[in-house]
Amino acid sequence: MQHSREGLLAVHAAVLIFGFTALFSKLLTLPALEITFYRSVVAFIVIAIYVAYKKQAFLLDSTRDYLMAGLLGVLLATHWVSYFYAMQISSVAIGVIALYTFPVITVFLEPLFHGEKPHSADIVSSVAVLFGIYLIVPDFSLDDSTALGVAAGVFSAFMLALRNILQRRNFSGYSASQALLYQSAVVVLALFAFIDAETINIDERQWALLILLGVVFTALPHTLFAYGLLHLKAKTAGLIACVQVVYAAVFAALFLGEWLSLNVVVGGLIVVSAAMYESLPKKKI
Repeated sequence: MQHSREGLLAVHAAVLIFGFTALFSKLLTLPALEITFYRSVVAFIVIAIYVAYKKQAFLLDSTRDYLMAGLLGVLLATHWVSYFYAMQISSVAIGVIALYTFPVITVFLEPLFHGEKPHSADIVSSVAVLFGIYLIVPDFSLDDSTALGVAAGVFSAFMLALRNILQRRNFSGYSASQALLYQSAVVVLALFAFIDAETINIDERQWALLILLGVVFTALPHTLFAYGLLHLKAKTAGLIACVQVVYAAVFAALFLGEWLSLNVVVGGLIVVSAAMYESLPKKKI
């Protein structure tokens, strides 16, 4: 019971922090790509210190694992950049809502790795998600920032779902901190070529926010969530994670003045409900 309580507290704390993380897309004036790069640099340093403190192995077991770590890192980089971009061009709530299509995307992608077909209930969930997105963006147009935000958010969700599936299938032998260490390193290497060398243009406030984002809002919540998974079922953690949408929307309204319209609230409730349903344990048939 004590372990379960600690696990619940860790996951809830992680999700609360993740909800606040979304605000950095607006608090920072940097492009999404640069935010992701500097965030990853800071996170890599902090996680490396943590891995050393825990006396975990820094080296992987095989060349195949290094290649897989590289692929996972590229997927994570794409996910983070597109996620922050989605919130920057639309709103925090819309970006987070679009991201939470990933549980439904996952149930369609995962069977492909096993030669199976999605269940009928999963198809119903996907239809519900599409309807929820339609309510949020009734008229898809490249000139509409909300539509672009949703598109970028769903793309980010696809990258996240693919990364999670591959990590679970091919990298589960390593701890979450080891996995994030290598993936954050790959993010840094992958994005380095696109970064403007004139970092002198970043003022002290922006640097402080970047360090805060990397330490408190990246390394810490990922560590807490990983700890929670040691004591909770993945489905339970997944259900709790859906509350991130609520946290992010409330924080964005309070701190950024991004209040939601009725269609976004209703559409968001449908998307999150479908995500929660897909996170529930399913009876084996």
